[in-house]
Amino acid sequence: MDNAKRDSVLYLVLLISMHITIYTTPTCPYCKLAKDYFKDKGVTFTEVDVAADPAAANEMVKKSGQMGVPVVELDGHIVVGWNKAALDDLIDKKPATKEKKTA
Repeated sequence: MDNAKRDSVLYLVLLISMHITIYTTPTCPYCKLAKDYFKDKGVTFTEVDVAADPAAANEMVKKSGQMGVPVVELDGHIVVGWNKAALDDLIDKKPATKEKKTA
């Protein structure tokens, strides 16, 4: 298998193995952008509606220090608000980090 194909396979495996939680509310347009971002990449995530779950809202605030949504938790990293560049950065660093550890 050539390096490009191997890297693509590793990237897909890492995307699938990520643990992603998106704290949302039903009327938040930026929450929809965040959810669509992961759907477009074919990545599964857990959606938590903080408007319907006060305990989850408190958990989100403890993790992020913020009351606004969306809050994305990606393998322990917190991204507050719709920040595609930050999400891209976290996702793109995963394969490189894994590869360096195994090289």
